[in-house]
Amino acid sequence: MGSLAVHSKKHKVCIVGSGNWGTTIAKVVAENTQEHGDIFEPEVQMWVFEEEYQIPKDSQHASSSPDLASQPQKLTELINTLHENVKYLPNIPLPKNIIANPDLASAVHDATILVFNLPHQFIARICDQLKGKIVPYARGISCIKGLEVSDRGCQLFSDSIGAKLGIYCGALSGANIATEVAQEKFSETTVAYEPPSMDSQHPSPAGTPGASPHGSQLDLTQLDGEMKGRKGGGKKQHLMALPAEYPPLHHTNMTKLFHRPYFHVHLINDVAGVSLGGALKNIVALAAGFVDGLGWGDNAKAAVMRVGIVEEVKFGKTFFGDSVRNATFTEESCGVADLITSCSGGRNFRCAKMAVQEGKKIGEIEERELNGQKLQGTSTAYEVHDFLKTEGKEQEFPLFTAVWRILEGEKRPEDIPDLIDVTARVLSRKG
Repeated sequence: MGSLAVHSKKHKVCIVGSGNWGTTIAKVVAENTQEHGDIFEPEVQMWVFEEEYQIPKDSQHASSSPDLASQPQKLTELINTLHENVKYLPNIPLPKNIIANPDLASAVHDATILVFNLPHQFIARICDQLKGKIVPYARGISCIKGLEVSDRGCQLFSDSIGAKLGIYCGALSGANIATEVAQEKFSETTVAYEPPSMDSQHPSPAGTPGASPHGSQLDLTQLDGEMKGRKGGGKKQHLMALPAEYPPLHHTNMTKLFHRPYFHVHLINDVAGVSLGGALKNIVALAAGFVDGLGWGDNAKAAVMRVGIVEEVKFGKTFFGDSVRNATFTEESCGVADLITSCSGGRNFRCAKMAVQEGKKIGEIEERELNGQKLQGTSTAYEVHDFLKTEGKEQEFPLFTAVWRILEGEKRPEDIPDLIDVTARVLSRKG
């Protein structure tokens, strides 16, 4: 008798976001959906915040597509016609199975895998717009490097997305400068995804378009999506099982979604560690940029990086407890490797360095250099400081606090050695 293990449905993937990194991840994913047609639908929807864009005169498309270059065009039309995100990832050809879509509800329609990749300040609003628009058994991956901080505490964006939408959400983060990945220069990343235990055990829920006739009622499990910190909630969320008609989203299949010959993926279960590494390293990168802008050399930058990795581990253990593994910060791409890259050539590092060299505020550099995009480091520094202040732990994280004080104008980059000198404070107390 023939095997009945063949899955009757394939996963549809949507990338929510289309900036520099979002478009890069869309490229990676679209290449893989074409290669693994037994698991994924080839077409990849990419939600694009619609805007008009004028193709620059020095662009290769100015001569090859004069009609499009004659006046500003909708960005989605340019992407779908030229197969290139001419604004946020210029000169990188995109697979033709990427479809740029300005309609969020249309882009996520029937998608079973949602990859979130947009500035973290827009996540709450996007999730509000997605409620009731996604299939209830969708699974997510957050590529967003930041933390959500409120008067209730500190929450990972993977947890925040999951709680708002009622889905399980993992995380992707690593030493990944978007342009280098897009140019297919070798790099690594870390994907944290712990498959919910009940996935692929039930048919499609009754009422779902195209569902099986035996809708599952055994669709709930508990997942800890609590806010961390003194005012943490401990609220549980319920998940709906991924129907058995779909291929299971275990580590092997998630690897097939993201792994490329030039983009190596390591799958782990530590969602909190991956998320924290991607968020907190941006604060450290600002400090590294400050000291590099002063011309203090590699020793000073290395000292800042060492203190930074120590504070990342301490933050994780202090506020996320046993859910975080120290090795995620010290052995994974999302930890020490991402810190090294971000403190060498990332946008937070570069803008902080230029701010010091030019004697300007970092906001001025951001506006001039980032083509409308925003630094994650500055907003994360403010949010983490507010959280640490609420917890009464500012002094336990001297580097994170120092970066905030410099951004506020209370201190200068030149003060960093004194601000992070723990030994001097210990000696003064003993004296």
